[in-house]
Amino acid sequence: MTAGPLAGIRVVELGGIGPAPFCGMLLADLGAEVVRIDRPGEAGRASPHPVILRGRSSVALDLKAPEGAEAARKLIARSDAVVEGFRPGVAERLGLGPDVLLAADPALVYGRMTGWGQDGPLAQEPGHDINYIAVAGALHTIGAADGDPVAPLNLVGDFGGGGMLLALGLVSALLHARATGVGQVVDAAMTDGTALLLAMTYGFLAQGAWQDRRGANVLDGGAPFYAVYRCADDRHIAVGAIEPQFYAALLHVLGLDTDERFARQRDRSNWPAMKAELTRIFATRTRDDWAERFEGQGACVSPVLSLTEAPEHPHNTARATFRRGPHGGHEPAPAPRFTATPPGDPAPAPPVGADTVRVLTALAGLTPEDVDTLREKGIVG
Repeated sequence: MTAGPLAGIRVVELGGIGPAPFCGMLLADLGAEVVRIDRPGEAGRASPHPVILRGRSSVALDLKAPEGAEAARKLIARSDAVVEGFRPGVAERLGLGPDVLLAADPALVYGRMTGWGQDGPLAQEPGHDINYIAVAGALHTIGAADGDPVAPLNLVGDFGGGGMLLALGLVSALLHARATGVGQVVDAAMTDGTALLLAMTYGFLAQGAWQDRRGANVLDGGAPFYAVYRCADDRHIAVGAIEPQFYAALLHVLGLDTDERFARQRDRSNWPAMKAELTRIFATRTRDDWAERFEGQGACVSPVLSLTEAPEHPHNTARATFRRGPHGGHEPAPAPRFTATPPGDPAPAPPVGADTVRVLTALAGLTPEDVDTLREKGIVG
């Protein structure tokens, strides 16, 4: 990709899965040149993640070998930023820690992506998204009042509180480095990012406007006017009629304008009866029937679309929110939108190691003979 607001920025991504590659995808989508270092044993294979690894170059290089780590250092020395998602201390043991790399290039931005952060009692513990959002308080808030907490895929920790936060941190540090010539380490932890996503919720809690239990609040499904309802065809409709005018429109479409049970929207004592009646009503028609009835009514009511349905929705097609990927399926298009520097279409995720020779010779300064020697030793794929 040659277009986008980050054109001219080069980022080296040290392998990994999940949030760090998501950060790399965001940067590549917006025009940065992202070079991913993969393991040589995987060279030649199709990309294991065809969407999240789009828009990069791929180098197959053994970072555990001293010669491989040295080649990586040469590549990073000619780059603006590096991203790694190892446990604390692993990059240092590889000779690729921030002290070494920043000593060679004081303007380098060094992004670190972990679940627990670089320090603290849990820093060396393994974990996944569900663990990080559990300790940050988010998992406790998601689910029905009479049920267990529900894992929201890995959207909150890995991607929202992880990769997207790291991308913001890297761009911020790159702006500082461009202005001052001073690089730095960006320590992005998914626990920190998840807590940050709870800023408004903690604000409500501090004001006494949030009950610290599931399904008891306006925004967690506790309110009958902000909830999901099952329809006659076992599909669902989403209701978000919080403000009075939207609530009035909801009641009008449902024929409940004069029903005394719905006269006091914020009366929590009446919420169970209101929800029971809405549950009964929405179960009388199909999802698409309800969607048609609410279209254009300003009631904040929407059909709950599946992953395969969402790309075909008229609004998403009009805005090209999704694109048809080279793998044959749909994938999200780059976002947000830019008026002066719109990004181009992301390049397909390359096979592992597809760019090894080009990157090591053109960007890292190795000769073809150097690469041949590393290949003979099994250090490059």
